[in-house]
Amino acid sequence: MERYEGSHYEPKIVEESIVVMGEAVKDAPKIVGIPSGVEGLDELFFTVELKDGKLAKKNLGGIPAYAVFNVTGVSDTGKSLFVEQFAVTQAARGERVAFVTVESPAIFVARGLEMRAIAMGNEPEKIEKNIIIIDAASHDTIRDNIPDLLTTLAHVIKQFKTRFVVIDSITGLYENREVAARTIVRRLFNFMKKWHQTALFVSQKRSGHEELTAEAAGGYAVSHIVDGCFVFAKELVDNTYKSKVYGKQVGDIVRLFRIDGCRLSGHDTRTHIMEITETGLVKILGPIGKE
Repeated sequence: MERYEGSHYEPKIVEESIVVMGEAVKDAPKIVGIPSGVEGLDELFFTVELKDGKLAKKNLGGIPAYAVFNVTGVSDTGKSLFVEQFAVTQAARGERVAFVTVESPAIFVARGLEMRAIAMGNEPEKIEKNIIIIDAASHDTIRDNIPDLLTTLAHVIKQFKTRFVVIDSITGLYENREVAARTIVRRLFNFMKKWHQTALFVSQKRSGHEELTAEAAGGYAVSHIVDGCFVFAKELVDNTYKSKVYGKQVGDIVRLFRIDGCRLSGHDTRTHIMEITETGLVKILGPIGKE
């Protein structure tokens, strides 16, 4: 038996880790589309079927269930609005959502969710019981202690039977200790998989990061752990070339959106124009360059 250099530990075979694919497939949940509540997003995901010996794309009708997505971008690009729309949509469908707020106290998040609900045409009182807020912003022991956060979240999932989790933002869980980012994100990712949750992790970009990459605070390792990334960006139209490409006037701010990878389904890989409406709703428009 091989030994590790400088150690008396003898490696062992972990039998329970070995699974035949056919057995794993029997236990795997079916991947279906979850309506996001974000106009223009749901049709960007698809599956592939084999019909008469030929491959055919089939629209998934939403983001894939049980996926864990990183929602990354610099400030003021619509990340929080995006996840609030998602949470409100699930609540309006009668689903329970665990919303972990790391940046802003629960009372302010609740007000923002109320505004989003009204803008989406939902009566706030019809969704209030379906969104359970975990206030990590006001409780250091949850924000700074991942085991406490996971135990609290597990309690909420069991008690309220939630199927969706939003964390805004995951960056706040490893603020000033980004060396721990990969470990923290991995633990949260594994937790979501164990409890069969569909989850969105808001992740802040640093100012030196390229706008349209999936990189976030903590480095590329953060985005590599999750199932996929929603990348948000904004750019100043400061010359005629950009004006032509984006279809905007010089001096305008253009917002951009891109899906950077998805393990659980196919997806549109193009960069899309995005807008935030006057009522604070995110909309995904056509891809750049489309006539």
